[in-house]
Amino acid sequence: MDDATLARNALGTRLDHARNRFLNRLHARLGGFAKPVTAFLSQPEPKTIGSYAKGRQLMAGNFLFAGFLVEAPGVSIWQVERPDGAFEAQLHGFAWLDDLAAVGDAAARNLARDWLIEWIDLYGRGKGAGWEPELAGRRLIRWINHAVFLLGGMDKPVSDRYFRNVARQARFLAKRWRAAPAGLSRFESLTGLIYAGMALEGSEHLVEPATRHIAEEAALRIDPEGGIPSRNPEELMEVFTLLNWASSALSEEGHMPQRQHLLAIERIAPTLRALRHSDGGLARFHGGGSGAEGRLDQALAASGVRSTAATGLAMGYARLAAGRTSVVMDASAPPKPENSYNAHASTLAFELTSGRRPIIVCCGTGADFGTEWRRAGRATPSHSVLAIDGYSSSRFVTGEGMQELLVDAPSDVRVQQSAGLDGASVLATHNGYSPTHGLLHVRRLDLSLDGRELLGEDTLGALSETDRVTFEALLNRNAMQPVRFDIRFHLHPEVEAEIDLGGTAISLTLKSGEVWIFRHDGSTDVALDASVYLERGRLKPRATKQIVLTGDVLDYSSQISWSLSRAQDGNRHIRDLD
Repeated sequence: MDDATLARNALGTRLDHARNRFLNRLHARLGGFAKPVTAFLSQPEPKTIGSYAKGRQLMAGNFLFAGFLVEAPGVSIWQVERPDGAFEAQLHGFAWLDDLAAVGDAAARNLARDWLIEWIDLYGRGKGAGWEPELAGRRLIRWINHAVFLLGGMDKPVSDRYFRNVARQARFLAKRWRAAPAGLSRFESLTGLIYAGMALEGSEHLVEPATRHIAEEAALRIDPEGGIPSRNPEELMEVFTLLNWASSALSEEGHMPQRQHLLAIERIAPTLRALRHSDGGLARFHGGGSGAEGRLDQALAASGVRSTAATGLAMGYARLAAGRTSVVMDASAPPKPENSYNAHASTLAFELTSGRRPIIVCCGTGADFGTEWRRAGRATPSHSVLAIDGYSSSRFVTGEGMQELLVDAPSDVRVQQSAGLDGASVLATHNGYSPTHGLLHVRRLDLSLDGRELLGEDTLGALSETDRVTFEALLNRNAMQPVRFDIRFHLHPEVEAEIDLGGTAISLTLKSGEVWIFRHDGSTDVALDASVYLERGRLKPRATKQIVLTGDVLDYSSQISWSLSRAQDGNRHIRDLD
């Protein structure tokens, strides 16, 4: 993509953003002409999960949003300094209301009420950054979910202002939901619209079109295997949760969700079960985290879908599970460029969890820690996979809106899964390094029937005639210097690692007392290096370690075998708790 094309695309994106901002402000103001609302038709029931600890922090004046902590005791949430746009967006989305509701006492109620009324005073007529369809949808869900918490003991003139502004936001969403980005944001907008139509007196006319549109979006955005284009497991869980909320709100008031809406829920549930580790958290790939504790279990239970984990690939991921051990591998090409804003170069990377304890992980998304961490977290070396020195299996380029998109991704990713009396295995290949080095990466993982041993084998080789020509040309350009590569195994921060047996093995001790031993075939160098664990809700990356096997390719191929074996069980007489 040349500079002139980039400039034209950037200009077009800026014009689109300016047009959307104008229309959002216009319809936010026109929303004030909505028919006055004075009461709810139905008694809202909260379905969102908040954090008591986060609620107490908010009450103490510690505002932690989008990776930034602003300490301002005694200062309103709307008067604190806002470090960046993501921080401000989280304020306007009102998800923090879940945390104050989790505290639930009179002080929390008064604070939540004061901040809500202040928002109406400052921004309720269409000002500020909160008048984006997805933020309005997120905000409406919380305002309606926690109406009993907010309105209890509220004076009528104040409650009337609350109802008037809810009606304004509902009218705004009815006009602007299509302006939300396709995917999660649009589902947030439509779910908020359904909530408003079901709950608000005189807003019943919003229900039928919103019900139809969310079903159409579900049919369009959820593929036949229950996946989404971004391949982000946590985003899929959030979409699933919103579809459940919308379905529940409709059913409780005697409305039937449309067939495509219900079929999407049925498709997603087994896919999420396949992407869940044995500790209940999601695999952390393509910008997603493990999810808030209990969120996935609640969503699966609420769906009523009892089907088991999907067989074969689930949204492009391969799952091996036995005993208390789970392994999830990214066994497909990354998302297409238009869906790759948050995508990672993680092809053939894997994570391993034993019971409630993650052992092998990916570093995760660095989006909350700034541009540099975000970029680093997306690169192949931040994943538990083989990487050629200085390269990622996919490359990043700056696209429209100055977003870094994933391009030059593997064009041929193949996978074969099998199961037998000895356990389960997955064999996968990708050609991400073929254009640059003429090398194909082949990875095989075998999990024993009892889940106590994972055998791995990584091969990097020039297997076709075309690849051999590319590889030989590379060696000639580099004065016959071999191609250096690393196989990385990033460890969870709570894993204690030590090199044993003169460097031939590494012992991994979990907080439960369980011990795993990492070994390799001796054909490469092994090191225990520093790493980071990028986790949402923290102020900075957590320090951890990584096992690194380093090797060279000089004669068309190199193969390394390694293993992870459970050498000692944890204490089975007590629950594995912190």
